[in-house]
Amino acid sequence: MDQIFAPWRIEWVERDPDADDIDGCPFCVLPDRDADRESRIVARSEHSFVILNNYPYNPGHAMVIPRRHTGEWRTLSAAELLDHARVKVATIGALHDGLGPDGINAGENLGGDAAGGSIDDHVHTHLVPRWRGDTNFMATIGDTSVIVEALDNTYDRLRDAFAAHPDAVGAPERDDAPDRAVELRFENPGD
Repeated sequence: MDQIFAPWRIEWVERDPDADDIDGCPFCVLPDRDADRESRIVARSEHSFVILNNYPYNPGHAMVIPRRHTGEWRTLSAAELLDHARVKVATIGALHDGLGPDGINAGENLGGDAAGGSIDDHVHTHLVPRWRGDTNFMATIGDTSVIVEALDNTYDRLRDAFAAHPDAVGAPERDDAPDRAVELRFENPGD
């Protein structure tokens, strides 16, 4: 019998489910906490933020989320949409620079619960890094996903890549402020 070694999963197994309860929309509550690392927020901008998915399809599975709570893309302003697009481009760059995937899947669950998303009343974009050969028999016939890197390690790698982004402002070194997301400010919002 083959074994899968994933010791970091013990934190999830032994967690207190009541302590994880979030009163309200997680995409609204998490950015307001003063714990970016714990909330897995790796970058922020004026209108959006980037968070690692707690249940990733692959290491680096990130979501770009508008700060304003809405379940409809069409209700976002032009500035919010542009900011979201620019953060999405920055996230794709950070994923390539920090993790070196062979490709990236981008997706949105549109249409509420029927579209398959677990949070259907706050729009967001999924970015999933992909590597050649990352899908194997485990996902195909074993109905099991194998994540090969702990979220804390992925957080550090991706945060470091965001810190190197040209629009990162005052990006602290990891050792100076390990729990703060990288702030992105786009100089020319209309370009």
